[in-house]
Amino acid sequence: MSLSHDIRFGRLTEVAIADLATHMSDPRLREHMPLLKGPWGETEARAFVAAKEACWARDSLGHWAFFAGERYVGWGGFQKEGSEWDFDLVLRPQDFGLGVCITRQALEFARREPNIPYVTFLLPPSRRRLAALTRLGARACDPVQCAGMSFLKFCLKTES
Repeated sequence: MSLSHDIRFGRLTEVAIADLATHMSDPRLREHMPLLKGPWGETEARAFVAAKEACWARDSLGHWAFFAGERYVGWGGFQKEGSEWDFDLVLRPQDFGLGVCITRQALEFARREPNIPYVTFLLPPSRRRLAALTRLGARACDPVQCAGMSFLKFCLKTES
């Protein structure tokens, strides 16, 4: 899928395993990813890609790799959690500024999908800057537990 701002959504299989391992090993990311435990090497990156590809096979939708031109900038997208579609966005620190653009384009995609009436965003309590979600129209919901960790939850309707 090719989108404006020279942002392209591709598959995680297009990203070099070493690049994913380096990305997910960055301590600036790990600070806000409480479920990310232990070292992240090529073995973990391969298992991650396989798990995300399994979501595509099961749900016909999943996580993308994001590219600015041909440069990998991060990953994210929609993953089915029970009956809800959760949106994740994990950018490389040098590409954090692309977050709003990528999120808006992903939400445009969700609005065209009749099986996605709303999306959820789960954020660790360490995330303090939440104004962008409010500007997108997301509303705070009750916090949730995931793998024994507490997360802030926001919901955004995508149907008109």
